[in-house]
Amino acid sequence: MCAWPRQPGASVCPASLLGGSRGLSSAVMGTLLIVHHTPSPTLQAMFEAAADGARTDEIEGVDVLVRPALTASEVDVLAADGYMLGTPANLGYISGALKHFFDSIYYPCLEATKRRPYGLYVHGGSDTGGAVRAVESITTGLGWRPVRPAVTVTGTPGKADLEACWELGALLAAEIAG
Repeated sequence: MCAWPRQPGASVCPASLLGGSRGLSSAVMGTLLIVHHTPSPTLQAMFEAAADGARTDEIEGVDVLVRPALTASEVDVLAADGYMLGTPANLGYISGALKHFFDSIYYPCLEATKRRPYGLYVHGGSDTGGAVRAVESITTGLGWRPVRPAVTVTGTPGKADLEACWELGALLAAEIAG
């Protein structure tokens, strides 16, 4: 497991998560777009862990762009090389904000973003299955590919949940860094 929250001087992430090497770099800077709807302290903690993982010093050559779901645009999506999505599970579905994001970018980005990697974290009070299925259905239509199964949390996230969010961010950044 990667260390989260990061302790000064601590080894942050095992080399196996980073593709077998430390300090990956790329001649061309890639972009990871984080699109999130973060209405609660719980989702804020998950978002911060995932963003910290994406920004780990051990992965170079990736710019992390953060956009709330209601302001992210097709320009942001087209400029990015991969996507991290964060949402609450509301009444068995994704947040209206993330649904609005997908509605506004779907057709403008349909062809140009095929095969790009994405990751998902979802928080729910009692169930996250409907929200995960909704995102999987939409991203399948877009032709995006998941880098790992969604990180799902019900109730208060524990240390292992936040580490899984951190790892999701680091994995996506490593995928983009190449």
